[in-house]
Amino acid sequence: MDFLNNIQAFLVEKLGPAGPLLAVGALGFLLVLLTLPAILKAKPEPFDKLKNQTRGATTPQGQTLRNGSKKVDKLEKFAGFLEPQSAEELSASRLKMLRAGYRSKDAVRIFHFAQLVLGIGLLSVGTIYALVLSHTSGTSLTMQQMVMYTVLPGAVGYYGPRWWVERRLQERQTQITQGFPDALDMMLVCVEAGQSLDQTISRVARESRAGYPALADELEMVSHEVKAGKERVQVLKDMAERVGLPDVTSFVTTLIQSATFGTSIAEALRVYSSEMRDKRVMRAEEQANKLPTKLTLGTMMFTVPPLMIILVGPSVYGIATSMGGG
Repeated sequence: MDFLNNIQAFLVEKLGPAGPLLAVGALGFLLVLLTLPAILKAKPEPFDKLKNQTRGATTPQGQTLRNGSKKVDKLEKFAGFLEPQSAEELSASRLKMLRAGYRSKDAVRIFHFAQLVLGIGLLSVGTIYALVLSHTSGTSLTMQQMVMYTVLPGAVGYYGPRWWVERRLQERQTQITQGFPDALDMMLVCVEAGQSLDQTISRVARESRAGYPALADELEMVSHEVKAGKERVQVLKDMAERVGLPDVTSFVTTLIQSATFGTSIAEALRVYSSEMRDKRVMRAEEQANKLPTKLTLGTMMFTVPPLMIILVGPSVYGIATSMGGG
């Protein structure tokens, strides 16, 4: 016990009241760094080898190819640490990355890798900065300051990629929502001009790229998948799942019902495009009706105080002057 008390006293003397906590954190971080190489170099299980061999195709040289690529994925050996282990969580993460516009097969791994690197990196930088600041200033930092300099940067680094993906997802969905009525109008014009639905989707994708690139990417993917031989109904359902918007889901349902019951696609597009235009007008009116409520706070903060100063200020000044003269 005396030995531990001496170590604690030494740490408090050198690093301040939070010295033992910093020492424990540094020791844990060091143990993690020492353990990672042993875990990453662990031999794969025989069943995992058999599973990988059945999934991939083997070249004459004995190299395993994945998705027709000769390049070995650099993050493949870290997949157990950079991907959710649950199939449901992995599927949800991939769908979220698709909706944010990241279609690479390594998008989920890169996302978790960025969280790990930025979180640990900024936490380490914050810890070093706190130690240097405490040493140069000669005074020990408080617990609040230590948390602010160490934990806060780590939290920013960890949640920063998640915030970025959420922001990209919202931007893409907003862009698709705004450009979808115009795309439906162009589809209606192309269909009535005699083009097929596949040609229409390809033409609308080209025409809408300048104003709505996110919508153009989705339509272009639909066109390429149909040309590749995939069933059109499944392609449309996949697009609705990727986008995740009620308007697109309803549009896909309309097209599928039109193809199933043999009704005119032009008539279905005419009715649905009219509904989308009305919905866009209603959405604009909703935003306009929210504007007075949003302006109320600014009006209260920047209009009422100056008005009160102008109206009441001279009276207050006169009363103060009369009381001072009396």
